[in-house]
Amino acid sequence: MTETPPEDHSPLGLLDRIRANPTGRLALKVGVGVLGGLVVALGIVLIPFPGPGWAIVILGLAIWAVEFVWAKHLLHFTKKHVQAWTRWVLAQSLPLRALIGLVGFIFISAVVWTSVKVTMDVDLASVIWTFVTEG
Repeated sequence: MTETPPEDHSPLGLLDRIRANPTGRLALKVGVGVLGGLVVALGIVLIPFPGPGWAIVILGLAIWAVEFVWAKHLLHFTKKHVQAWTRWVLAQSLPLRALIGLVGFIFISAVVWTSVKVTMDVDLASVIWTFVTEG
């Protein structure tokens, strides 16, 4: 009695089987392109707000990297530079890291203030000042 080799149920094996068929290859490329594009677009919309805007853009890039070589290269470039920046910041003294954090906080606060002012016509600074002084 001969045994059949176990089927490959790994995601890579599945993608290879889809790519083996011309229609599947096209459908996969279109599906990955559309899904990655939607995720990148959502991330770009969320960049000005506090939260994971850039992480969502990178997730969309990772989705694209499944099918597109240029996205794989861009993802590698991005990871390399983010890791280099992280290593550099961690190698700095605590006061400098605190200053970097403070500058980041001020930048994010300015982006949030501007976003709320432009989209809802609310001046957060005056709202906070009124809250603090009138209690």
